[in-house]
Amino acid sequence: MKEVVGVIFGLGLMANAGLFVIQAVKISRARSAKGVSILTFAGFCLLQVTGILHGIFQRDMYLLTGMVASFLACGTVTGLAIYYRNR
Repeated sequence: MKEVVGVIFGLGLMANAGLFVIQAVKISRARSAKGVSILTFAGFCLLQVTGILHGIFQRDMYLLTGMVASFLACGTVTGLAIYYRNR
């Protein structure tokens, strides 16, 4: 049962990463970060780094994989938002 919950949790984190990708595409297409809270996405990145560390220490590959995917996608949103705000 623990394995099933781990897989479902990991898939949920991958879905979360997908939502960040959608936001990144929206910013890229609009070439604008208007209405995007950089602080919020930076905070999400910080939480994901914490999750990555927890996954490493607990040797939880589902958590680790999902958090890395979410961190990369959220980091992309954050980076694009910063880029388009300072442009």
